[in-house]
Amino acid sequence: MTSISDTYIENRARVQPNDTNNYGTAHGGNVVKWMDEVGVMSATRHAGENCVTARINDLNFTRPVPQGSNCLIESYAYATGETSIRVRLRAYRENPRTGECVETTDSFFVFVAVDEDTNPTPVDDLTVGSERCERLREEALTNERAD
Repeated sequence: MTSISDTYIENRARVQPNDTNNYGTAHGGNVVKWMDEVGVMSATRHAGENCVTARINDLNFTRPVPQGSNCLIESYAYATGETSIRVRLRAYRENPRTGECVETTDSFFVFVAVDEDTNPTPVDDLTVGSERCERLREEALTNERAD
């Protein structure tokens, strides 16, 4: 069985001029794309199957990511349904010289595991595993908003 820590993934994208809007900061659509790409990696790691995006909940942009910065994406699965995997995603602007990070975007995505014919397929429950994983899970459950 997969633990939350098995699904924890961080990835970075360097914000280039063609990634920016008129204000010289990462275009929101690019940030969502990067979050989706990393989120599906976490979901797929848990499901052991291909996954597709089913829903994006509470996508909150709180700060910009300037050109020349790294956009660090943090992702982990924290809960499952019959065929779905709920994934916490956060983006940070990271100074490439110092590594200093500031959170810029927060969201909760839902992915669905699919078989080769793209039909939903069951997923196993997640295990918590460690105190850190319990903290990540509780933080996600506390911060996600009900419909």
